[in-house]
Amino acid sequence: MSDKKLALVTGASRGIGFAIAERLIADGYRVVGTATSEAGAESLQTKLREHGDEHSALVLNISDSEQTEAALKALLSEYGTPFVVVNNAGITRDNLFLRLNEDDWNAVVNTNLTGVFRVCKALAKAMLKQKAGSIVNISSIIGTTGNGGQANYAAAKAGLEGFSRSLAQEIASRNITVNCVAPGFIQTDMTDVLPETQKEAILASIPGKRFGHVDDIAGAVAFLASEDARYITGQTIHVNGGMNMG
Repeated sequence: MSDKKLALVTGASRGIGFAIAERLIADGYRVVGTATSEAGAESLQTKLREHGDEHSALVLNISDSEQTEAALKALLSEYGTPFVVVNNAGITRDNLFLRLNEDDWNAVVNTNLTGVFRVCKALAKAMLKQKAGSIVNISSIIGTTGNGGQANYAAAKAGLEGFSRSLAQEIASRNITVNCVAPGFIQTDMTDVLPETQKEAILASIPGKRFGHVDDIAGAVAFLASEDARYITGQTIHVNGGMNMG
């Protein structure tokens, strides 16, 4: 087994998650990324191993309690205890509140909030025994500002930040930090399909006058995972070009 520190990145098959995985590899970590399907995990593993055979991928569906517990038990057995855990996996089910049904509410909260609880719960004892580590949870500007049509997503991300602060207080004495990174509008395949008028309206609200890049988020995560951030815990770093300040 490699002597490099292990980093787990959930939802790593594309976009922000994959950029985080690549940045942590560049910073010297042995990375295990996750995807929700066998095909997705195989594709991700092929991409990660372009950087070295010590990197890998596994199937993880954080919306499923039993599958999450089994997958992370296997992770601990095969790869060891992660030093860095990045909870990036998440979903959206957008709709105006009056049209938002309970299934879509529950799906988003179950994945984006309870799913992170499941991952942390499955790894907590091993990390506490290790007495070192960093948990970085990917939140969103929407958790702070809210957004029409995203009541479920906003609630889950706001809850994620509260959960992170509480967990940070409980495990700080074991030299484990817990922080959030809250992206603003980041250029991904989701923003690429927005109508030009909508893109212009969003850009008008960003003092930086550009969408963020996935590497902007990866850089913030890498900092929080580094020794330079060992005295930072229970915080949310906003990466949004000045769209929200406070």
